[in-house]
Amino acid sequence: MSKRNSQLSYPIFIGDIYADLDAHIFQMQPKVSKIYILVDENTHANCIPSLIRSTSTLAHAEILEIESGEDQKSIEICYHLWQTLAENNADRNTLLINLGGGVITDMGGFIASSFKRGIRFINIPTSLLAMVDAAVGGKTGIDLGVFKNHIGSFYNPEAVFVNPDFLETLAKDEFKSGMGEILKYSLIDRMSLWEEFKKSQIDNSNHWSKLIDSSLEIKTKIVKQDPKESGLRKILNFGHTYGHAFESLSLLEKPNASLSHGEAVALGIICELWHSVKKLNFPSGLFNEVKDYIFQNFRTYPIKVQDIDNIIDLMKKDKKNQDQQIAIVLLENIGEPKFDTFIDEQEIRDCLNFFINQ
Repeated sequence: MSKRNSQLSYPIFIGDIYADLDAHIFQMQPKVSKIYILVDENTHANCIPSLIRSTSTLAHAEILEIESGEDQKSIEICYHLWQTLAENNADRNTLLINLGGGVITDMGGFIASSFKRGIRFINIPTSLLAMVDAAVGGKTGIDLGVFKNHIGSFYNPEAVFVNPDFLETLAKDEFKSGMGEILKYSLIDRMSLWEEFKKSQIDNSNHWSKLIDSSLEIKTKIVKQDPKESGLRKILNFGHTYGHAFESLSLLEKPNASLSHGEAVALGIICELWHSVKKLNFPSGLFNEVKDYIFQNFRTYPIKVQDIDNIIDLMKKDKKNQDQQIAIVLLENIGEPKFDTFIDEQEIRDCLNFFINQ
Protein backbone atom coordinates (compact mmCIF):
# COMPACT_ATOMS: atom_id res chain seq x y z
CA MET A 1 0.00 0.00 0.00
CA SER A 2 1.02 3.60 -0.48
CA LYS A 3 0.99 6.44 2.01
CA ARG A 4 -1.03 9.56 1.43
CA ASN A 5 -0.09 13.24 1.53
CA SER A 6 -3.30 15.26 1.99
CA GLN A 7 -2.12 18.86 2.40
CA LEU A 8 -3.72 19.85 -0.91
CA SER A 9 -7.30 19.57 -2.20
CA TYR A 10 -6.31 16.39 -4.04
CA PRO A 11 -4.42 13.38 -2.64
CA ILE A 12 -0.83 12.41 -3.40
CA PHE A 13 -0.14 8.70 -2.97
CA ILE A 14 3.49 7.59 -2.57
CA GLY A 15 4.75 4.01 -2.70
CA ASP A 16 2.97 0.90 -3.96
CA ILE A 17 0.24 2.82 -5.75
CA TYR A 18 -1.73 0.25 -7.72
CA ALA A 19 -4.50 -0.70 -5.26
CA ASP A 20 -5.07 2.96 -4.36
CA LEU A 21 -5.14 3.92 -8.04
CA ASP A 22 -7.84 1.33 -8.76
CA ALA A 23 -9.86 2.41 -5.73
CA HIS A 24 -9.60 6.09 -6.59
CA ILE A 25 -10.74 5.65 -10.20
CA PHE A 26 -13.56 3.31 -9.15
CA GLN A 27 -14.85 5.84 -6.60
CA MET A 28 -14.74 8.91 -8.89
CA GLN A 29 -18.05 10.67 -9.38
CA PRO A 30 -19.50 11.17 -11.88
CA LYS A 31 -18.31 7.81 -13.10
CA VAL A 32 -15.49 7.77 -15.63
CA SER A 33 -16.77 7.07 -19.14
CA LYS A 34 -13.45 6.32 -20.81
CA ILE A 35 -9.76 6.38 -19.85
CA TYR A 36 -6.83 7.56 -21.96
CA ILE A 37 -3.19 7.22 -20.90
CA LEU A 38 -0.72 9.76 -22.32
CA VAL A 39 2.82 8.39 -22.69
CA ASP A 40 6.00 8.81 -24.70
CA GLU A 41 7.83 5.89 -26.29
CA ASN A 42 9.94 5.36 -23.16
CA THR A 43 7.11 5.19 -20.63
CA HIS A 44 5.08 3.13 -23.09
CA ALA A 45 7.83 0.51 -23.18
CA ASN A 46 9.03 0.68 -19.56
CA CYS A 47 6.02 1.64 -17.44
CA ILE A 48 2.76 0.72 -19.21
CA PRO A 49 3.23 -3.07 -18.85
CA SER A 50 3.47 -3.01 -15.03
CA LEU A 51 0.70 -0.38 -14.75
CA ILE A 52 -1.77 -2.40 -16.83
CA ARG A 53 -0.76 -5.71 -15.26
CA SER A 54 -1.20 -4.39 -11.71
CA THR A 55 -4.55 -2.61 -12.09
CA SER A 56 -8.06 -3.64 -13.09
CA THR A 57 -9.51 -0.24 -14.02
CA LEU A 58 -6.98 0.37 -16.82
CA ALA A 59 -7.45 -2.90 -18.71
CA HIS A 60 -9.35 -1.17 -21.54
CA ALA A 61 -7.65 2.23 -21.45
CA GLU A 62 -6.61 3.78 -24.78
CA ILE A 63 -2.94 4.72 -25.16
CA LEU A 64 -1.95 8.13 -26.58
CA GLU A 65 1.74 8.11 -27.48
CA ILE A 66 3.96 11.06 -28.40
CA GLU A 67 7.70 11.24 -28.96
CA SER A 68 9.89 12.12 -25.98
CA GLY A 69 11.60 15.48 -25.64
CA GLU A 70 10.99 19.11 -24.69
CA ASP A 71 10.23 19.99 -28.33
CA GLN A 72 7.02 17.94 -28.09
CA LYS A 73 5.59 20.39 -25.53
CA SER A 74 3.98 22.51 -28.25
CA ILE A 75 0.58 23.68 -29.42
CA GLU A 76 0.93 21.52 -32.55
CA ILE A 77 1.18 18.32 -30.49
CA CYS A 78 -1.69 19.47 -28.27
CA TYR A 79 -3.85 20.06 -31.36
CA HIS A 80 -3.14 16.52 -32.57
CA LEU A 81 -4.10 15.07 -29.17
CA TRP A 82 -7.26 17.19 -28.85
CA GLN A 83 -8.25 16.04 -32.34
CA THR A 84 -7.66 12.39 -31.42
CA LEU A 85 -9.83 12.75 -28.32
CA ALA A 86 -12.59 14.43 -30.32
CA GLU A 87 -12.51 11.84 -33.12
CA ASN A 88 -12.85 9.08 -30.51
CA ASN A 89 -15.89 10.81 -28.95
CA ALA A 90 -14.22 11.59 -25.64
CA ASP A 91 -16.77 13.35 -23.43
CA ARG A 92 -16.54 15.46 -20.30
CA ASN A 93 -16.47 12.35 -18.09
CA THR A 94 -13.33 11.11 -19.82
CA LEU A 95 -10.26 10.64 -17.59
CA LEU A 96 -6.76 11.39 -18.88
CA ILE A 97 -3.85 9.71 -17.08
CA ASN A 98 -0.46 11.33 -17.64
CA LEU A 99 2.23 8.67 -17.29
CA GLY A 100 5.65 10.21 -17.75
CA GLY A 101 8.08 12.95 -16.88
CA GLY A 102 7.66 16.72 -16.73
CA VAL A 103 6.83 17.13 -20.43
CA ILE A 104 3.99 14.60 -20.17
CA THR A 105 2.53 15.94 -16.92
CA ASP A 106 2.81 19.62 -17.95
CA MET A 107 1.29 19.08 -21.38
CA GLY A 108 -1.22 16.42 -20.35
CA GLY A 109 -2.57 18.69 -17.65
CA PHE A 110 -2.93 21.53 -20.15
CA ILE A 111 -4.73 19.27 -22.65
CA ALA A 112 -7.13 18.17 -19.90
CA SER A 113 -7.70 21.73 -18.66
CA SER A 114 -8.77 22.94 -22.11
CA PHE A 115 -10.53 19.99 -23.80
CA LYS A 116 -14.29 20.58 -23.57
CA ARG A 117 -13.41 23.34 -21.05
CA GLY A 118 -11.92 20.80 -18.69
CA ILE A 119 -11.82 17.05 -18.17
CA ARG A 120 -10.38 15.20 -15.20
CA PHE A 121 -6.81 13.97 -15.12
CA ILE A 122 -4.43 12.00 -12.91
CA ASN A 123 -0.66 12.37 -12.88
CA ILE A 124 1.60 9.33 -12.51
CA PRO A 125 5.11 10.82 -12.69
CA THR A 126 7.93 8.53 -13.78
CA SER A 127 10.95 10.85 -13.54
CA LEU A 128 12.48 12.33 -10.40
CA LEU A 129 11.80 15.86 -11.70
CA ALA A 130 8.12 15.13 -12.25
CA MET A 131 7.77 13.37 -8.88
CA VAL A 132 9.14 16.28 -6.85
CA ASP A 133 7.93 19.19 -8.97
CA ALA A 134 6.10 19.05 -12.30
CA ALA A 135 3.32 16.61 -11.38
CA VAL A 136 2.29 18.46 -8.22
CA GLY A 137 0.94 21.97 -7.74
CA GLY A 138 -1.64 22.43 -10.50
CA LYS A 139 0.57 24.27 -13.00
CA THR A 140 -0.02 23.03 -16.54
CA GLY A 141 1.61 24.36 -19.66
CA ILE A 142 3.42 24.16 -22.96
CA ASP A 143 6.30 26.11 -24.47
CA LEU A 144 6.00 28.96 -26.94
CA GLY A 145 8.95 28.18 -29.17
CA VAL A 146 11.96 28.25 -26.84
CA PHE A 147 10.08 30.22 -24.17
CA LYS A 148 9.34 27.86 -21.31
CA ASN A 149 5.73 27.34 -20.20
CA HIS A 150 4.44 30.61 -21.68
CA ILE A 151 1.05 29.03 -22.44
CA GLY A 152 -0.81 27.26 -19.66
CA SER A 153 -3.27 27.27 -16.80
CA PHE A 154 -3.72 26.46 -13.15
CA TYR A 155 -5.75 23.25 -13.14
CA ASN A 156 -5.52 20.60 -10.44
CA PRO A 157 -5.34 16.86 -11.01
CA GLU A 158 -7.79 14.48 -9.39
CA ALA A 159 -4.83 12.82 -7.71
CA VAL A 160 -1.10 12.19 -8.07
CA PHE A 161 0.38 8.70 -7.72
CA VAL A 162 4.13 8.55 -7.09
CA ASN A 163 5.79 5.15 -7.46
CA PRO A 164 9.57 5.47 -6.85
CA ASP A 165 10.02 2.05 -8.50
CA PHE A 166 9.57 3.78 -11.87
CA LEU A 167 12.91 5.50 -11.28
CA GLU A 168 14.58 2.13 -11.89
CA THR A 169 13.72 2.58 -15.58
CA LEU A 170 15.68 5.85 -15.92
CA ALA A 171 19.22 6.37 -17.11
CA LYS A 172 21.45 7.81 -14.38
CA ASP A 173 21.80 11.13 -16.23
CA GLU A 174 18.02 11.64 -15.98
CA PHE A 175 18.30 11.99 -12.22
CA LYS A 176 20.30 15.21 -12.52
CA SER A 177 17.22 17.10 -13.67
CA GLY A 178 15.26 16.08 -10.59
CA MET A 179 18.25 16.66 -8.36
CA GLY A 180 18.40 20.26 -9.57
CA GLU A 181 14.89 20.88 -8.26
CA ILE A 182 15.62 19.03 -4.99
CA LEU A 183 18.70 21.24 -4.56
CA LYS A 184 16.40 24.24 -4.90
CA TYR A 185 14.08 22.93 -2.18
CA SER A 186 16.98 22.32 0.19
CA LEU A 187 18.30 25.87 -0.21
CA ILE A 188 14.97 27.67 0.18
CA ASP A 189 13.83 25.57 3.14
CA ARG A 190 16.47 24.79 5.78
CA MET A 191 20.15 24.22 6.44
CA SER A 192 19.66 20.64 7.65
CA LEU A 193 18.12 19.67 4.29
CA TRP A 194 21.07 21.19 2.42
CA GLU A 195 23.42 19.18 4.63
CA GLU A 196 21.42 16.03 3.87
CA PHE A 197 21.31 16.82 0.16
CA LYS A 198 25.11 17.11 -0.04
CA LYS A 199 25.39 13.52 1.18
CA SER A 200 22.76 12.11 -1.19
CA GLN A 201 23.62 9.12 -3.35
CA ILE A 202 21.99 9.19 -6.77
CA ASP A 203 22.15 5.41 -7.10
CA ASN A 204 20.66 4.75 -3.63
CA SER A 205 16.93 4.09 -4.00
CA ASN A 206 16.35 4.50 -0.24
CA HIS A 207 17.68 8.02 -0.54
CA TRP A 208 15.33 8.77 -3.45
CA SER A 209 12.31 8.08 -1.24
CA LYS A 210 13.58 10.40 1.50
CA LEU A 211 14.31 13.21 -0.96
CA ILE A 212 10.94 12.80 -2.67
CA ASP A 213 9.11 12.90 0.66
CA SER A 214 10.90 16.03 1.90
CA SER A 215 10.52 17.83 -1.44
CA LEU A 216 6.80 17.10 -1.67
CA GLU A 217 6.33 18.20 1.92
CA ILE A 218 7.93 21.56 1.12
CA LYS A 219 6.09 22.08 -2.16
CA THR A 220 2.64 21.11 -0.92
CA LYS A 221 3.02 23.29 2.19
CA ILE A 222 3.82 26.31 0.00
CA VAL A 223 1.21 25.62 -2.69
CA LYS A 224 -1.51 25.17 -0.06
CA GLN A 225 -0.84 28.72 1.18
CA ASP A 226 -0.53 30.26 -2.31
CA PRO A 227 -2.07 28.05 -5.03
CA LYS A 228 -1.87 30.61 -7.87
CA GLU A 229 1.54 32.16 -7.18
CA SER A 230 0.43 35.59 -6.00
CA GLY A 231 3.06 35.70 -3.26
CA LEU A 232 4.82 32.99 -1.28
CA ARG A 233 4.77 30.39 -4.08
CA LYS A 234 7.15 32.61 -6.05
CA ILE A 235 10.01 31.29 -3.90
CA LEU A 236 9.70 28.00 -5.83
CA ASN A 237 11.14 29.94 -8.79
CA PHE A 238 14.56 30.20 -7.14
CA GLY A 239 17.17 29.57 -9.85
CA HIS A 240 14.56 29.64 -12.60
CA THR A 241 14.95 33.10 -14.16
CA TYR A 242 18.54 32.41 -15.15
CA GLY A 243 17.80 28.69 -15.45
CA HIS A 244 15.05 29.11 -18.03
CA ALA A 245 17.30 31.44 -20.05
CA PHE A 246 20.14 28.91 -19.98
CA GLU A 247 17.74 26.12 -20.94
CA SER A 248 16.28 28.16 -23.81
CA LEU A 249 19.75 29.16 -25.07
CA SER A 250 20.86 25.53 -25.09
CA LEU A 251 17.69 24.54 -26.99
CA LEU A 252 18.48 27.20 -29.60
CA GLU A 253 22.17 26.33 -29.94
CA LYS A 254 22.26 22.58 -29.30
CA PRO A 255 18.75 21.13 -29.61
CA ASN A 256 20.07 17.56 -29.51
CA ALA A 257 22.32 18.15 -26.51
CA SER A 258 20.44 20.83 -24.60
CA LEU A 259 20.46 21.23 -20.83
CA SER A 260 17.71 19.46 -18.95
CA HIS A 261 15.43 21.65 -16.87
CA GLY A 262 17.03 20.69 -13.56
CA GLU A 263 20.58 21.07 -14.88
CA ALA A 264 19.70 24.59 -16.06
CA VAL A 265 18.08 25.43 -12.71
CA ALA A 266 21.22 24.31 -10.87
CA LEU A 267 23.31 26.71 -12.98
CA GLY A 268 20.67 29.40 -12.42
CA ILE A 269 21.04 28.88 -8.67
CA ILE A 270 24.72 29.83 -8.93
CA CYS A 271 23.78 33.11 -10.60
CA GLU A 272 20.92 33.96 -8.25
CA LEU A 273 23.12 33.20 -5.24
CA TRP A 274 25.79 35.50 -6.73
CA HIS A 275 23.21 38.31 -6.70
CA SER A 276 22.22 37.25 -3.18
CA VAL A 277 25.80 37.83 -2.01
CA LYS A 278 25.87 41.26 -3.68
CA LYS A 279 22.40 42.47 -2.67
CA LEU A 280 21.49 40.63 0.57
CA ASN A 281 24.89 39.68 2.04
CA PHE A 282 24.34 35.94 1.60
CA PRO A 283 27.46 34.36 3.20
CA SER A 284 30.21 34.25 0.57
CA GLY A 285 31.73 31.07 2.00
CA LEU A 286 28.39 29.29 1.73
CA PHE A 287 27.97 30.62 -1.83
CA ASN A 288 31.32 29.09 -2.80
CA GLU A 289 30.33 25.79 -1.17
CA VAL A 290 27.09 25.58 -3.18
CA LYS A 291 28.76 26.78 -6.39
CA ASP A 292 31.54 24.21 -6.13
CA TYR A 293 29.02 21.44 -5.41
CA ILE A 294 27.01 22.34 -8.52
CA PHE A 295 30.04 22.55 -10.82
CA GLN A 296 31.28 19.20 -9.50
CA ASN A 297 27.97 17.35 -9.75
CA PHE A 298 25.96 18.93 -12.59
CA ARG A 299 26.65 19.36 -16.27
CA THR A 300 27.60 22.93 -17.13
CA TYR A 301 27.05 24.83 -20.38
CA PRO A 302 29.70 26.87 -22.23
CA ILE A 303 28.29 30.40 -21.96
CA LYS A 304 30.27 32.83 -24.13
CA VAL A 305 30.59 36.61 -23.90
CA GLN A 306 28.70 36.91 -27.19
CA ASP A 307 25.78 35.00 -25.60
CA ILE A 308 25.16 37.63 -22.93
CA ASP A 309 22.85 39.87 -24.98
CA ASN A 310 20.82 36.83 -26.03
CA ILE A 311 20.51 35.64 -22.43
CA ILE A 312 19.37 39.10 -21.29
CA ASP A 313 16.77 39.13 -24.07
CA LEU A 314 15.50 35.71 -22.97
CA MET A 315 15.35 36.88 -19.35
CA LYS A 316 13.35 39.96 -20.36
CA LYS A 317 10.68 37.64 -21.75
CA ASP A 318 10.43 35.55 -18.57
CA LYS A 319 6.80 35.21 -17.50
CA LYS A 320 7.63 36.11 -13.87
CA ASN A 321 8.72 39.67 -14.68
CA GLN A 322 6.76 42.72 -13.50
CA ASP A 323 6.50 46.15 -15.14
CA GLN A 324 9.40 45.27 -17.47
CA GLN A 325 11.61 44.52 -14.46
CA ILE A 326 13.48 41.21 -14.38
CA ALA A 327 12.42 39.29 -11.29
CA ILE A 328 14.53 36.72 -9.43
CA VAL A 329 14.44 35.01 -6.06
CA LEU A 330 17.30 35.81 -3.68
CA LEU A 331 18.41 34.26 -0.39
CA GLU A 332 19.55 36.11 2.71
CA ASN A 333 20.72 32.72 3.97
CA ILE A 334 19.73 29.12 3.43
CA GLY A 335 16.07 28.88 4.34
CA GLU A 336 15.53 32.65 4.02
CA PRO A 337 14.26 33.35 0.47
CA LYS A 338 13.06 36.74 -0.78
CA PHE A 339 10.74 37.06 -3.77
CA ASP A 340 9.81 40.10 -5.87
CA THR A 341 13.43 41.21 -6.07
CA PHE A 342 14.67 42.73 -9.32
CA ILE A 343 17.92 43.08 -11.23
CA ASP A 344 18.98 45.35 -14.08
CA GLU A 345 20.95 44.62 -17.25
CA GLN A 346 24.31 45.71 -15.85
CA GLU A 347 23.91 43.41 -12.86
CA ILE A 348 23.15 40.54 -15.23
CA ARG A 349 26.24 41.32 -17.32
CA ASP A 350 28.41 41.39 -14.20
CA CYS A 351 26.98 38.06 -13.02
CA LEU A 352 27.39 36.34 -16.41
CA ASN A 353 30.96 37.57 -16.73
CA PHE A 354 31.62 36.04 -13.31
CA PHE A 355 29.96 32.77 -14.46
CA ILE A 356 31.95 32.66 -17.71
CA ASN A 357 35.23 32.99 -15.84
CA GLN A 358 34.61 30.09 -13.45
